[in-house]
Amino acid sequence: MRTPASIARHPIHPMLVPIPIGLWLFSFVCDLVFTFGSGDIVWKTIALYAMIGGLAGALAAAVPGLIDLLSLPESPRRTAIVHMSINLVVVALFAINTWMRLRAGGTGSTTGVLLSFVAIVLLAISGWLGGKLVYEKGVAVDTESLR
Repeated sequence: MRTPASIARHPIHPMLVPIPIGLWLFSFVCDLVFTFGSGDIVWKTIALYAMIGGLAGALAAAVPGLIDLLSLPESPRRTAIVHMSINLVVVALFAINTWMRLRAGGTGSTTGVLLSFVAIVLLAISGWLGGKLVYEKGVAVDTESLR
């Protein structure tokens, strides 16, 4: 089933989601390097900027995702709502994490690393649901061009 948020019959949402996923994973890796490795504060700074970039990317990916969600029939819509809800929690966790880091002035805290870990676990669950929408429910699969 085609989705309305597309360019040249290619859905936009899956094109944009690798941006926040990659930036948030990179942010977490930078935190781990700081915490268990170098201890150089530059890693915390890079983690913060990657986290902020991930938030911007998530907002960009959310718009076509919401457009697609509103066009779905009942069965995949339930799964899509859970997918969206988990993503909203992930964004909230990273927003809180960013706010805490900006307030702390770059000092190292294990709370931020823990928040990132929890958010990434939830992101993996949400990604699994996104895959379920595509591979099991056929969302954004153009079956007409397969004929």
